[in-house]
Amino acid sequence: MNRRGRYRKFLFWCLGLDVLAMSWLGYRYMDRKVPDEIHVSESSAREVQKLLEHPLLEFDDAITVSGEGSYLLPCRLLGMIPFKDIKVTPTESSSVYVSGSTVGIYMETEGVLIIDTGEILCEGGTAREPAKNIVRPGDYIVAFNEQKVTDKKDLMEDLEVLDGDDVTLDVIRNGEKIPVSLTPVKDTGGEYKLGIWVRDNTQGIGTLTCVDEKGRYGALGHGISDVDTGELLHISKGALYQAEILGVQKGQSGSPGELSGLIRYEPGRIIGAVDTNSKNGIYGSFYDRRAGIPMKKTEVAYKQELEVGPASILCCVNGSVKEYDAEITRIDMNHEDTNKSFVIHVTDPELLEITGGIVQGMSGSPVLQNGKFAGAVTHVFVQDSTSGYGIFAETMLENIKG
Repeated sequence: MNRRGRYRKFLFWCLGLDVLAMSWLGYRYMDRKVPDEIHVSESSAREVQKLLEHPLLEFDDAITVSGEGSYLLPCRLLGMIPFKDIKVTPTESSSVYVSGSTVGIYMETEGVLIIDTGEILCEGGTAREPAKNIVRPGDYIVAFNEQKVTDKKDLMEDLEVLDGDDVTLDVIRNGEKIPVSLTPVKDTGGEYKLGIWVRDNTQGIGTLTCVDEKGRYGALGHGISDVDTGELLHISKGALYQAEILGVQKGQSGSPGELSGLIRYEPGRIIGAVDTNSKNGIYGSFYDRRAGIPMKKTEVAYKQELEVGPASILCCVNGSVKEYDAEITRIDMNHEDTNKSFVIHVTDPELLEITGGIVQGMSGSPVLQNGKFAGAVTHVFVQDSTSGYGIFAETMLENIKG
């Protein structure tokens, strides 16, 4: 093959790769824009095709109906290429009480969380790490020599009677309970140690998003992970407390800001129970809507109702809940991470002056659009504190209902 022929073949290969890349990117773009599943109010169930109207899509006239009342709506690209079947579920319009109040959060882990292993300086000056490669950061100790362990106090009492014999720990790892055997070592003080660092609780502040008619709440919009392991915490119980904002560390490019708050862990200041710590937030029972927590009854917007444009954020950054101007700049109907379903940008001059935009502690702040509850703030962009991600309201409500 001469030089010109090889060059022509190279161009054809490049063109083919470009076509494949453009086709893949186009498919991904459409997949993100067209939801796999939508909920619609019964009054608008017949207008679904209008809700999903797109110049590149055509919908089949025939639908597959399930026994649950939902149905599959097939759609095609350019009227020829099968694209996806959208599950449509008619449901009643719903309302919730949105908040935006800052709350204190206290949670106890299910068992005792191992955050790391460490070396023990033994008699004679040698260093040993008895737990290395046996237990892992993220393991939860639930039993010590077949005796149940519920918190760090239980574990410390068991460790006090170590005598050098092997001990068996039952740990939860990746959802599975497994036994591990450790041999204690004697430190320079003559005490036996296992060489593990542990934690059994966590606390902090966040934002209460909403409470439904049955007294179930949702907050944060994202789960609480351990700061050392990065793993989602498995909890046994927890509580919501009233909290006060003491100050604001303003966010800026490369440095997310933070709300500083005061939590008084007193029985009289408990306003709810934490039952679930999930990737989409914390959920549980709210005790009393009259406990000094401002709330506003608001209709819920389904995700297909959201649009790029003006919106608002309810949050508490200076002692009281206020509504601040913002805008939704991007919507992703099928993001792999449901905590990042849309992008919210703060435009309100007052909020920008106080916080620089979105700061830590504002997670869970309700987002409103066209008078409806559209979702909640979940993340701030590190390089742009004026913007962050949000979670759809309907995703949080699915978690509230369990």
